[in-house]
Amino acid sequence: MAVRDPRDVAAFTDFADTHAGHLFRTAYLVVGDHQLAEDLVQEALVKTYVAWPRIRDHGKATSYARKAVVNTAISWRRRRSFHERPQQALPETPAVDPVEGVGLRDDLWHELASLTPRQRAAVVLRYYEDLSESRTAEVMGCSVGTVKSQVSAGLTRLRARADADVFAAEAEGRTVTP
Repeated sequence: MAVRDPRDVAAFTDFADTHAGHLFRTAYLVVGDHQLAEDLVQEALVKTYVAWPRIRDHGKATSYARKAVVNTAISWRRRRSFHERPQQALPETPAVDPVEGVGLRDDLWHELASLTPRQRAAVVLRYYEDLSESRTAEVMGCSVGTVKSQVSAGLTRLRARADADVFAAEAEGRTVTP
């Protein structure tokens, strides 16, 4: 590996310190697991560090790192071993949380996790990161049309599952507040 200019190392260190939290939030929303998100950010920062001399405008390094987060997450999810989780004991059935907001948030996380990796990344980048369709396409490395179709398919799937949950709750005599 070539010797790095100390100014590049300092600039990258400042970049990493400044943007690691934001990258972690994006990574967490994409993978849904705290430890995997940390690993994902670390991997993205390593890729950004390697590419740092080629990034002419360091203002665009955030986009590069965000794209590395999304692409690496999608790559990881494609691996068969990604979905294997060791357990010491079988999990108990969780008790119903009295706070509706917590239950709703958990349900949303579960539904978001059921999306395909590309749908999940598109929905997170569009609606959590509030990126435009063109910026989302740039981060995901695809066309704007692909972003539109992935977001549409993801939202359709989320809405269908939410409607099914409402109908099931009504059939059981429970009330569901939107």
